Amino acid sequence: MRTDFESSVSGSYSFSDPSIDLARAVREDEVFANLGLRIPLRMMTRHGLIAGSTGTGKTRTLQLIAEGLSRNGVPTFISDVKGDVAGMARPGEPNEKILDRAAKLGVEYKPEAFPVEFFSLTGSKGTQIRATVSSFGPILLGKVLDLTETQQSVLAMVFKYCDDRQLPLLDFKDLREVLNYLGDEGKAELKEYGAMSSATVGVLIRKMVELDQQGAERFFGEPELDINDLLRVDPSGRGLVNILTLSDVQDKPRLFSTFLMWLLEQFYYDLPEVGDLDKPKLVFFFDEAHLLFEDAPSALVDNIQLVARLIRSKGIGVFFITQTPKDVDEGVLSQLGNRVQHAVRAFTPTDAKNLRATASTFPKSEFYDIDETLTSLGIGEALITVLDPKGVPTQAIAGRILPPVSWMSTLTPEEYQRHLATPVAGKYSTAVDRESAHEMIRARLAKAQVEAPVDEGRSPRASSQRSGRKRDKSVVEEVLGSRMAQNVARQATRTFTQQVLRGIFGMLKR
Repeated sequence: MRTDFESSVSGSYSFSDPSIDLARAVREDEVFANLGLRIPLRMMTRHGLIAGSTGTGKTRTLQLIAEGLSRNGVPTFISDVKGDVAGMARPGEPNEKILDRAAKLGVEYKPEAFPVEFFSLTGSKGTQIRATVSSFGPILLGKVLDLTETQQSVLAMVFKYCDDRQLPLLDFKDLREVLNYLGDEGKAELKEYGAMSSATVGVLIRKMVELDQQGAERFFGEPELDINDLLRVDPSGRGLVNILTLSDVQDKPRLFSTFLMWLLEQFYYDLPEVGDLDKPKLVFFFDEAHLLFEDAPSALVDNIQLVARLIRSKGIGVFFITQTPKDVDEGVLSQLGNRVQHAVRAFTPTDAKNLRATASTFPKSEFYDIDETLTSLGIGEALITVLDPKGVPTQAIAGRILPPVSWMSTLTPEEYQRHLATPVAGKYSTAVDRESAHEMIRARLAKAQVEAPVDEGRSPRASSQRSGRKRDKSVVEEVLGSRMAQNVARQATRTFTQQVLRGIFGMLKR
């Protein structure tokens, strides 16, 4: 019977390919005795899902997989919402419970720390991460600002205007200046794009002020994060564990969830096609994934689906971590080949409905009643199905997750500080405010005011208004003749590329 079982899962648990040791089968009979559950390293780019009710062990599963990837020289990027993944920076401390679990699963527990680089959206618990407003794009920014569909289309129009005029949008100061300009002196320049009411401009600016008050002004700007800094290994060849600390922005879910999507897009846009690799370039762990899909506009969901489907060819794997599979859009869920489903607690009619929906996403099993198994799993146990080395889904098997060997808790403030003095942290420590849309528009308005003639018998105000009506030069024409031309030229190539990519991926509504 054991031979039949191994045949039914395509020999997944007797292959010689490099893999990550994940769990041992729960049932100890002739079919499952000593059966190890592993994820082939080359199948990590087929993405995955780690799901389960609160407190069932999702974070520890994430931690265990990240440890295995690091040992195999694969860097990871992990969003750490609660702060307890940070413990990977220090070795675990064995206790009776951990040692007993390791012994029962037939593994030796050897405490180990892993190379960690901490990042932060606020700079308080890691290297300050920044992104430019332009690269963030109107769709993602619209979700952060909680805009309506109409307001989102206006924002997209403003981005298109700035792309055409080669006006770099680097921070909120740039975007605010452009909005004020187009709502007043520059209204005539929007004729070829459409109308924008003063009320909409006011709403957009108020939304930006609200986000500014939550600390977003530190996030938007330069130097922008270089994704190559996330693709590193340490001197011993272990993959770097990049941890985005989110415990200080837990109350700003729209900001950090859309940032994670922005980062995925950067990997997709910037990395070359590599096809199928023996091991991924990086594996991305998207915790609290439901936050990305809540109230997401259709354009954003379409873009997520596209990135999830195609980023595999760039050597990037993505794991979504959430409570139930239904939290993830169906189009994205269909792309997730590796599944680790922890216990589902069904106490209410809604819970029961979620249980049935979760069970329906698993392949049928001749060894388990999926519904019953999902509710009877203990802490640290999961129903697991992965892709074998040939890309075939295995039978769903209930397994006990192996204990991580790094620290399974948070770090003290002192421990955080010891890990923050790195070359990468120094690279992003100082904000850069170069010439961009804010300075360019201010320069144009100042120049126009100085050059405006004052007619006899007319007030300076009237002359200024008359001069304003006769302005026929575009922003680009005036800027190219100024001292800012060199900076604009350097930005032109990148801005053009972003404009084309936004058009391809539906990030602009025309």
